[in-house]
Amino acid sequence: MSTSAFSERQTIEQVEEGVELSPKFDEHGLIPVVTSDFSSGEVLMHAYMNAEALTQTIKLGEAVYWSRSRECLWHKGATSGLVQRLHEIRIDDDQDCIWLRVDVQGGASCHVGYRSCFYRAIPFGDQADEPLGFTETQKVFDPQEVYGDAPNPTKL
Repeated sequence: MSTSAFSERQTIEQVEEGVELSPKFDEHGLIPVVTSDFSSGEVLMHAYMNAEALTQTIKLGEAVYWSRSRECLWHKGATSGLVQRLHEIRIDDDQDCIWLRVDVQGGASCHVGYRSCFYRAIPFGDQADEPLGFTETQKVFDPQEVYGDAPNPTKL
């Protein structure tokens, strides 16, 4: 599937009720992606795709994202071996958000070493002044062993 294979967005009915894939990329050419574990439903990560990343994901059956920090395609697991194999790709009602349901080879999706990128909880209500709480205490892998001295993708 080439990027030109995406259907042009013509009507609300076509986008919301039709059977054509007509993704709406933002002004930077990106669409947000939520990735969850196929079996448990656990949210693993949030990332972005451009048209090429979405096309490659559909073609390969594995998650390919657009790295905003490195400004390049990012085939998840190409370096670490923690490949995200697709079970299902969904698109939301107005086709401006993607949901991937995956099996993660190696059990982790976070470059910090945790299973999920959402490994901290934000206190709220009466506990709003408390620090962030860790929901995962064990790392699945050591990022230094996997990535070595590769630059950290987190922008400060």
